[in-house]
Amino acid sequence: MTASNTPPTRSRSAPVRRIRDVLRARIRTGIYGSLPLPSESQLAADFGASRNVIREVLGLLREEGLVERIQGAGTFVVADRAVQSMDRLRGLAESFATSDSRVSNRVLFAETVPATPIVAERLELEQGTPVVALERIRNLDGQPLSLDASYLTSDVGTPLLEMDLANCDVFGLLEAELGLPLGLASVSIEAVAADPTVAGLLEVRKGSPLLLLERLTHTDSGRPIDLEYVRYRGDRFSLSGRLHRTPIEERS
Repeated sequence: MTASNTPPTRSRSAPVRRIRDVLRARIRTGIYGSLPLPSESQLAADFGASRNVIREVLGLLREEGLVERIQGAGTFVVADRAVQSMDRLRGLAESFATSDSRVSNRVLFAETVPATPIVAERLELEQGTPVVALERIRNLDGQPLSLDASYLTSDVGTPLLEMDLANCDVFGLLEAELGLPLGLASVSIEAVAADPTVAGLLEVRKGSPLLLLERLTHTDSGRPIDLEYVRYRGDRFSLSGRLHRTPIEERS
C-alpha cells in the first residue's frame, strides 16, 4: 500500500484555538472596553474564518467567563482580569495601589493552631509548634478574587491578630508595624478546580478553574516565616512577568 500524497484535511479546531487566543488577548488589553465585540460576520471577515468557527470561539470565551451574549445587543466583555506582576514580592493591595481598584479582606479565621507536618517542614519548625493561621477572602472592587490561607511563625503572627487584617496586607503590616524586612519568596503555581466549599466562598461554580499559588516568604536574613496557599479565581486574575534568558556560558 502506498501512502497518499493528498494533504490531510485541516481540522477546524486549530483556527478556533488560534482565533480564541488572539481575541482573548484583545479583550484582556481592553481594546473593546464596555463596547460590544464586533459582529460574528465582522469577526469572520477580520480573521478570514467562517461564522461557525467564530461561534465556537465566542462559545469558548463565554465558558471562560470573559464575555456574555445579550440577545439583541451583542457580545460584551463581562470581566477584566486583574493582573499581578511577578517582577518582585508584593502583597495584593500593593499591586493595585496605583490603580482605581480597591482591595479589601473578609477575615474567616485568625487563631493560633499547632503546626501540621507540612507547615512545620516549610517553616522549619517542630511538628505541633504553635503557628498563627489566617484565612481571608480577598475582594477586588467588592468582588471575591482569592481565598488566602496563611501560616506564620508565632513570633511574627501573634502581633498581627491585634492589627487591621481586614484592610491591610500582611506584608505591609510585617514591615511597617513590626519593622521586619522581608527578603525572597519561593513560589509554585498550578491549576486546580474549585471544590464545593471554595466555590461557595469565591462565588463560582463547583469545578471552576482556579490558580493555586503556594508561596513561602523569608525575612531578609533568610528565615522562613510565612507559608501561604492562595486560590485565585481563574476568570478574574492572571500573573505577568518578564523573563531574561541566561547566556549559554553562564548556565550550570
